[in-house]
Amino acid sequence: MGAPSLSPPVIDILRFNTCGSVDDGKSTLIGRLLYDSKSLMEDQLEALERSAAITGGGQVNLANLTDGLRAEREQGITIDVAYRYFATPRRRFIIADTPGHVQYTRNMVTGASTANLSIVLVDARAGVSEQSRRHTAIASLLRIPHLVVAVNKMDLVGWSEERFHEIREEFEEFLPRLDMKDVKFIPLSALNGDNVVDPSPHTPWYAGPTLLGHLETVHIGSDWNLQGFRLPVQWVNRPNNPTDARLHDFRGFSGQIAGGIVRVGQKIMALPGGLASTVKEIHTGDGPVDEAFCPQSVTLVLEHDIDISRGTLLVNPDELPGGGTDLRARVCWMHPRALQRGKKYLLKHTSSTVQAVVTELVNRIDIATLEPAAAPAELALNDIGEIRLRTARPIFYDGYAVNRLTGSFILIEPGTHATVAAGLLHAPAEAVRPEHTDYAI
Repeated sequence: MGAPSLSPPVIDILRFNTCGSVDDGKSTLIGRLLYDSKSLMEDQLEALERSAAITGGGQVNLANLTDGLRAEREQGITIDVAYRYFATPRRRFIIADTPGHVQYTRNMVTGASTANLSIVLVDARAGVSEQSRRHTAIASLLRIPHLVVAVNKMDLVGWSEERFHEIREEFEEFLPRLDMKDVKFIPLSALNGDNVVDPSPHTPWYAGPTLLGHLETVHIGSDWNLQGFRLPVQWVNRPNNPTDARLHDFRGFSGQIAGGIVRVGQKIMALPGGLASTVKEIHTGDGPVDEAFCPQSVTLVLEHDIDISRGTLLVNPDELPGGGTDLRARVCWMHPRALQRGKKYLLKHTSSTVQAVVTELVNRIDIATLEPAAAPAELALNDIGEIRLRTARPIFYDGYAVNRLTGSFILIEPGTHATVAAGLLHAPAEAVRPEHTDYAI
């Protein structure tokens, strides 16, 4: 009996982040989502009540559900990225609560890097701030497909429809300069719960969904790249179980599919070598299947015993990625010591790590205006700019605009192993050139 066939899976996990200026209510909004959707355990509710003693006033502070560090609770600000998980009958969610302070821009980039959707909060009293623009621009640079502008604290402006439209118009003047195609505006009060999970009686002039209603229904099935099969091998799976004949000689290649579709009987090529084979079996956590899709985690068994190890990229030979040693990328610098030309780092790309040197600082981006300043002397902490790198051996990749998984990387400082930058690769300058093309198929 053959393995069961799968139709393309319903991508029922929405990853989103909250961002915006300080005190716009990001952590409170997430707390309200968790609280009103009844996604909290009893111990979390008890801890929430105990935390009232920390913040003072005797009132439950919903922000403390995400502001886990004591320094965050004492100052009433978000410093680190906090991840929370919840589910409704319609979808599962992974939330990244990211800081609003300028000095924590790198934390915001980290939390938003895997998001399908970004929520930018705007205080209805203050309107669109520089941080509102900054974080919207970063969401655009990271090519996050969906944006929600949550106009918060509407209760403090008397639920003014006019004020809501003023903020919307100000935002829409800024958006055409960015590559944001799906933008939703929602008036709400995170503190009181209006239009967060339940519709508000205070906004009869607003006919759109609540925030949770939008999160449950926004279409994200097309957010993943289903063109061009890519599987970075993370682990060569060799159980070598002497008591099970089927596992005694088992050799599978495990990883998360970074792009495309793979099917039993499909031809694949292993890069950098260029050796090729045919997919014999596909295994998932739910058992064997005939086909699998990005972003599933799988183990492939091939028809031929070719040389594959961690860091190998398995691809469709008819849809090859680009490759080379000279790279151009946009980076967010995350270390107190500035980035300068000539510095050497370890570049981690998918499951492969290679030595790299920075050969040029091309520009530094002014996040407020998105205008580049050419040839800066350095990139300081939280700066975003374009650089050129040369790697010790070729890497194989797609541009970030095509594939967010194979088009991204991090830089690691060799001595301390600190992550110093997150990078987004520009489209490859040339097609891949395997070391040889000795096909096993």
